[in-house]
Amino acid sequence: MIPKLSYVCGSGDIPLLGQTIGILFDSIVEQYPDNDALIVPFQQVRWTYRQLSEQVDACARALLAKQIQKGDRVGIWSPNGAEWTVLQLASAKVGAILVNINPSYRLHELEYALQHSGCKMIVTADRFKYSEYLQMLNDLIPELQYSTPGKLQSARFPELKTVIHLSEEKVSGAWTWKEFLHLSNGAGAEDLAHRRSQLSFDDPINIQYTSGTTGRPKGATLSHHNILNNAFFVAETMKFTPKDRVIIPVPLYHCFGMVIGNLGCITHGATMIYPSEGFEAGAVLKAVQDEKATAVFGVPTMFIAELEDPEFDKYDLSSLRTGIMAGSPCPIEVMKRVQTEMHMPEVQIAYGMTETSPVSTQTRPGTSIEKQVSTVGQIHPHLEIKIIDPRLGLTLPLGQAGELCTRGYSIMLGYWNEEERTREAIDSARWMHSGDLATMDEDGYIKIVGRIKDMIIRGGENIYPREIEEFLYTHPKIQDVQVIGIPDVKYGEEVMAWIKLREGETLTAEEITEFCKGKITHFKIPKFFKFTDEFPLTVTGKVQKFKMRELSIEELGLRKAAEVAMA
Repeated sequence: MIPKLSYVCGSGDIPLLGQTIGILFDSIVEQYPDNDALIVPFQQVRWTYRQLSEQVDACARALLAKQIQKGDRVGIWSPNGAEWTVLQLASAKVGAILVNINPSYRLHELEYALQHSGCKMIVTADRFKYSEYLQMLNDLIPELQYSTPGKLQSARFPELKTVIHLSEEKVSGAWTWKEFLHLSNGAGAEDLAHRRSQLSFDDPINIQYTSGTTGRPKGATLSHHNILNNAFFVAETMKFTPKDRVIIPVPLYHCFGMVIGNLGCITHGATMIYPSEGFEAGAVLKAVQDEKATAVFGVPTMFIAELEDPEFDKYDLSSLRTGIMAGSPCPIEVMKRVQTEMHMPEVQIAYGMTETSPVSTQTRPGTSIEKQVSTVGQIHPHLEIKIIDPRLGLTLPLGQAGELCTRGYSIMLGYWNEEERTREAIDSARWMHSGDLATMDEDGYIKIVGRIKDMIIRGGENIYPREIEEFLYTHPKIQDVQVIGIPDVKYGEEVMAWIKLREGETLTAEEITEFCKGKITHFKIPKFFKFTDEFPLTVTGKVQKFKMRELSIEELGLRKAAEVAMA
């Protein structure tokens, strides 16, 4: 009997949108002019779609007045705020490529992003958390303090001409946001209409730098068609309507925020709500209650923080019905608590990567609880997925673990100015290789079992960290857990668990080992444990396992073993 292969093609009754972001946005404004579009409590912003459109068009005309051409790169370096969204939509309207700069970047990373992308303009906040943005810009660009706004001449960044400062405070060499918007008088509606006629939905519109966990960051380049359609179908799967009010606490610089969050809402006339500049669990809960939100987005660590907030029980969350949990593996126990305690029975898991705009699979309401909490759902419309043997490249039978590959409208145009790295990620048949290990069942549900690079090989046995993590989550004293492989001279690798306990609880390594015995295979039981209050995270809340491995190697004195393992 010929085995069924791990391949699926997503069908859909709704065709792809053949529009630019600007045209779609204008049509939504016409349909829902008085609907709430954007609410930012910490900025006292409450704009309808008509009011948001006025801000966007003013920004777009200012970009035209500053001679921003189609294809020019405009960077934004800022935490969440209303200006972020205005620039996102305005840059799309004029055909500029928005360069998302990670709010946590330091000098070296900022320098790389500006030089690599060739930004002509950068919009920057004053500061965020421990980052003094203006000080860092002045350190990198000493000419800025002596330049006329809009006429920067930098030896290090010859293409950068304009710096815009998101503050009312006047800064040498830069325009304030208000001053910049006043430049809109230099271009009219007819100029904006002319530029619109020159744009195609296949044009690049966004550069998003990957986290760079291995080597320098790569600039995933995305088109109108990529991100607009992906946002639309994510929101369609969630059954969004203009009545939905969505809490977006994830960073806008990331696909989760600007695509699933912003564009997902805009494609359906729904309301975007930013509870705070950066993630604050209490601010999320308060915004849900105050704004009667219907959906909350977040990575698992955010939902865990919300559930564990000391005042959680004081908030009325009964208006909620749905949300997206994505960005990293979603613990089953956390998912169950979100469904019940946060009144989100329709919460969904989405899976993908920046290079796929980002979502490739999503769970649907109405499927079994087992599927909802143990898989990342089924394929999105108009996309293909196959699971292959990463060594041979052949499609595997159903149920076998291999590398997940995606093909379709969502695949990025490529890595900015890096053809070789693009070819390493996208093969000649346009399949995007994810680096994720997954299985597919007969109904097309996808289960992520780990990363190819995270997979632990102990004495020839393949061990998937997520399987162990899911088991340890069932321990009543464990709040969060991450499992990694660390070098071992005898077995090649050994299993280690980083454990975060619930508040007030105590637990020993011996007790956890005893808890595991007879329930999971002996070689999967962690040999090493580290009890911690926090994991190393990216700004989007993704756990950085490579950093955990590095720290563990040093703390356990395994440098020699690590050198043997790499030889």
